[in-house]
Amino acid sequence: MGSSAEAEPVDPPIPVPDVPGADAGERGLPDRSELTLTQRLIVDASAVADLGLRTGVASLVGGAMLPPVVAGVLRGSNLRQEREHLRFYADLAAEHDAAKSFPAPIAEPRVSVKPANAVARWVAHGNVEHVQFQSSYEALNPDMRNLWRGLNRNNVVHAQHWRHDDGPHPTLCVIHGFLGSPYLFNGLFFSLPWFYRTGFDVLLYTLPFHGRRAERYSPFSGYGFFSNGMAGMAEAMAQAVHDFRSILDYLESTGVEKIALTGMSLGGYTSALIASADDRLQAVIPNVPVVNPESAFDDWWPANKLVEFGRYASGITREEAFASSAFHSPLTYAPKVPKDRRLIITGLGDRLAPPEQAEALWEHWDRCQLHWFPGNHILHVSQPEYLRRMTKFLAPLMF
Repeated sequence: MGSSAEAEPVDPPIPVPDVPGADAGERGLPDRSELTLTQRLIVDASAVADLGLRTGVASLVGGAMLPPVVAGVLRGSNLRQEREHLRFYADLAAEHDAAKSFPAPIAEPRVSVKPANAVARWVAHGNVEHVQFQSSYEALNPDMRNLWRGLNRNNVVHAQHWRHDDGPHPTLCVIHGFLGSPYLFNGLFFSLPWFYRTGFDVLLYTLPFHGRRAERYSPFSGYGFFSNGMAGMAEAMAQAVHDFRSILDYLESTGVEKIALTGMSLGGYTSALIASADDRLQAVIPNVPVVNPESAFDDWWPANKLVEFGRYASGITREEAFASSAFHSPLTYAPKVPKDRRLIITGLGDRLAPPEQAEALWEHWDRCQLHWFPGNHILHVSQPEYLRRMTKFLAPLMF
């Protein structure tokens, strides 16, 4: 990768204290007693700050969940139908067969490519294109297909592609988190200009119902992920995997030979799930991922109250809900990316995606590489350190 690979990452957009984290040991993440006093202070302070963020995000999720829950209460048949839907996904999960749960796209996408805006080119200091194509996804659950076919904006896939003029180069793909779809934010947050300068092409993928894929009149980016009930969330996750596999088809058609994937939060969850469905990834790096959403929802007030009420009104037990959400959990499937090509990153002060979620994925992934930092979901303390850790991990695999 040349000498530029050893350069410092650009300064993160949010100034943070330089308090280093470390790789996890054989027993996993460190006990509190093993942290330095400064690390403990940072973890505690960032955890408190994250509680406010979690409440805000949970309020938005709860707002998106409210319409289907109210409609279900007013029309009892809707809740009975939701229960039947959840059984459908629970049955798929019980087979632990990623090929059946996430079938590959049948045909390569017909891609439209045009130059991205001037701001994107300025951030990258290079050639940036906007990629879009019609999604070939069809809802797995036959009862959801009519709804899904009518999601016109969501069914157009969007991505931003940073390409070198002498390409194609090994490509780092990035998946954003819930609410966090703007390309500019992700480019700066992940120091993508630095990765680009070190020789990577970069592709930023937009999740279903986010950004330009949000349906008309959606109150916020990502609203549709939760506004169609838990069955809708299952289909949204399945479409996220399907459409990204079409992105892989597109990249391969342009001559790209090596592709790595990282993602933050919901993007980390999605990246771990993609690594269970497709063997073409050279490496995967889930960053602050949720991997068991039902257990995460238990702490997400006020969304957790709506989830509990929805279960109660439809006669769904907690166990049934967990069995259904296992359909889109990476803990349900064996990873297709080899162990030495998996790296998980987590924040010890994270309360949106608690480090226990990352540790559960680490256990499922045969205790692969796990790096922690003493920050929360958004404040990634000593982020340049883990960006260097990512580069050290990726360099021999990609170049």
